[in-house]
Amino acid sequence: MIARFAGRPPSYWGLEAPRVLTYLPQGPAGIALTLDFCGGPGGDGADLTIIDLLRRLQVPATLFLNGRWITANPALTQDLAADSLFEIANHGTNHYPLSVSGAAAYGISGTEGAGSVYDEIMINNARLTELTGKRPRFFRPGTAYLDDVAADICLALDLIPAGFSLNADGGATYPAVMVAAETGAAVPGSIIIAHGNHPGSGTGPGLAQALPHLLAKGRTFTTLSTAMTP
Repeated sequence: MIARFAGRPPSYWGLEAPRVLTYLPQGPAGIALTLDFCGGPGGDGADLTIIDLLRRLQVPATLFLNGRWITANPALTQDLAADSLFEIANHGTNHYPLSVSGAAAYGISGTEGAGSVYDEIMINNARLTELTGKRPRFFRPGTAYLDDVAADICLALDLIPAGFSLNADGGATYPAVMVAAETGAAVPGSIIIAHGNHPGSGTGPGLAQALPHLLAKGRTFTTLSTAMTP
């Protein structure tokens, strides 16, 4: 990867780099609920009310697990991986924005160089593969920011870089009423991002309000892999 991508300058930095998955393919794909578990200072928790809600409603979700969160929650990681309702995806080794030039997002410095991008993706990918027995198909960087070169490295490593089309909880900062309103705006094809690692935030109560209403409207939910399978 270093030899292949070294010296290639990025031309885009943000949340929607070329070839990043932000909407599901056309057709009756449903809605993809994705939950980030970021780990690190202040973020090693787990909102079990969300997991219980999804299990009770039988709403599938793709769970993006960061290496720091896995270290803090090994038993829960195994529990989630064993549940066929959930798809386990890669949220990076250290939760860095994915950049070949060290670009920062939200005050967090990104990876720098193709080798650093590789490590941020593949160290956690190997760990998830060992823990779950299944290689992840999707990668979302910390903060969801990446440049176009890093996105191409991700694809070259046979992982689909995943973004989102609907931000449900603003990084677990929105109150429940706003989470409910944002989630309730989802339509078929939407990829929702929210966070499962902040118990006590508005995310859990907001999803508890919105998901039953969406189901009552006839909306269906899917994992990213199911939606991407022809």
